[in-house]
Amino acid sequence: MSDPHSVAAFIALGSNLGDAAAHVRSGFAALAALPRTAVSARSSLYLSAPVGYADQNDFVNAVAAIATTLTPRALLEALLMSENQHGRVREFLNAPRTLDLDLLVYGDLQLHEPGLTIPHPRMHQRAFVLVPLAEIAPDCVVPGRGALRELLRAVDPGTVRRIGR
Repeated sequence: MSDPHSVAAFIALGSNLGDAAAHVRSGFAALAALPRTAVSARSSLYLSAPVGYADQNDFVNAVAAIATTLTPRALLEALLMSENQHGRVREFLNAPRTLDLDLLVYGDLQLHEPGLTIPHPRMHQRAFVLVPLAEIAPDCVVPGRGALRELLRAVDPGTVRRIGR
């Protein structure tokens, strides 16, 4: 996308139901199909243990870099619609899912409003987000949190394992 008004954003993808890797790959395709949005980079796929609710399958995780002219709220709504189209059901917090799409960073914006916090409020605590993000954007700075390289020092990268593309 060559629109001078586009914003660089990062989206986390995750799945642990069915063919989780296929769901994440389908998530990349869904991001590429969003209006006024282009995928500029996509990480490898990583395997990680569940967080929060532990009695479920491991997750396949990845991160995509996008350029978009969608507003943060419109982007979030498009992500939620894509999750629903992939059969996402929200039974309880941290429940198993076919596809999870989380808006991590949107330019240098810091925002907290009902249903939308940017940057993602827990991304700096999650190796399954930081490791794939570092693969595609090692010089990323998370607004209000600092350099990705510094954030990586506070998590255990050994909790995620690269499993392919």
